[in-house]
Amino acid sequence: MKAAVIHAPGAVSVETVPDPAPGPRDVVVRVAACGLCGTDLHILQGEFAPSLPLVPGHEFAGEVVAAGREITALHPGDRVAVDPSLYCNECRYCRAGRNNLCERYAAIGVTTSGAAAEFAVAPAANCVRLPDHVRTEDAVLVEPLSCAVRGYDVLRAPLASHVLIYGAGTMGLMMLELAKRTGAATVDVVDLNPDRLRAARALECTGAAEAAAEFERPRGWDVVIDATGSQSAIQDGIGRVARGGTYLQFGVADYAARATIEPYRIYNQEITITGSMAVLHSYERAADLFAAGVLDPDFFISDRLPLTEYPHALDRFRAGRGRKIVVVP
Repeated sequence: MKAAVIHAPGAVSVETVPDPAPGPRDVVVRVAACGLCGTDLHILQGEFAPSLPLVPGHEFAGEVVAAGREITALHPGDRVAVDPSLYCNECRYCRAGRNNLCERYAAIGVTTSGAAAEFAVAPAANCVRLPDHVRTEDAVLVEPLSCAVRGYDVLRAPLASHVLIYGAGTMGLMMLELAKRTGAATVDVVDLNPDRLRAARALECTGAAEAAAEFERPRGWDVVIDATGSQSAIQDGIGRVARGGTYLQFGVADYAARATIEPYRIYNQEITITGSMAVLHSYERAADLFAAGVLDPDFFISDRLPLTEYPHALDRFRAGRGRKIVVVP
């Protein structure tokens, strides 16, 4: 089969690799579409993945074409979206129900072969069947949406919160949609990219600007979300949290990124600084939300490129062009 392969930091190519075979509790999925994510760029630069070469791709959906001998609930022809998370279910965090903090955390397309390929292997337990009205190639959005749902689980934002989101890429826009649906009074969005600001306005954010200083909110925001991973955005965002508010680190920062906090202010103003790591008991809920129409896939998916153009797709994503970019085998 054809697959994108990262051989070394900065080196990716599309080539022929052996077809996958399912284990006893696995299925083989013919990939309908695979989304690109900031995590893929981190892997390309040598972070996250424990070993290379690696077939990336953790946002995907497709059709089951083969099932392991112990699988009875899925059959060839079933259309599924796939949660890429792989947990040990044995460590202290898994046993406490915090599997996304698993000491042996792994994920399809991050630590094991992924879906930037014609076929991918996944545990049957990670597959969610798609309803008839959902197009398989659109269900690639379920995984990033499940991360956004997890972010809002962490936030537990009260009704009528004033929300500030840094970043109007796919994840920032998803957080915008969830903020609107969870009772935010206002949702402001910051981004340096004019096209992305236009996208945020199209989704009816309250305000969109290149800098938070352009908004008239001297007391700050109840909820500040970084969806960029940018050190400068993170530093600015922490300073924009209102008294009693919450800052959520949602974007994936480089390992070397650093930010300065003011401990007295954190104490005196009862500010919460927290993070949201990947997916936790949120994938099925995201699939339900997606099926209910919480996102418009024709708006969110801006580019559908052939798998053979995977290196170009990465370059386009790195340059901040478009919204969700997917490759289609």
